Amino acid sequence: MNDGTPRLGHGFRFQWEPAQDCHVLLYPEGMIKLNRSAGEILARCDGTRSVRGIVAELEQTFATAGLAGEVESFIAIAVEKRWLRLDQETR
Repeated sequence: MNDGTPRLGHGFRFQWEPAQDCHVLLYPEGMIKLNRSAGEILARCDGTRSVRGIVAELEQTFATAGLAGEVESFIAIAVEKRWLRLDQETR
């Protein structure tokens, strides 16, 4: 999975929601409130960073090593729920 490039799934919009004091995913049928970790990951899933790049950026931003497993697990769940799609990088 770490060579893919995640981006939002069709029909979803990611944004900060001041009334909820958190990041949310909006879609035609409703809204998903995200915890801080999910918001930090999804903020980087813009189709320009690989999973590996997202992990490296999060580890640097939060001075925490070993986040790959958690980030990859979250992205896998988000892909399964169609919040994200994972484009394969071409080499």
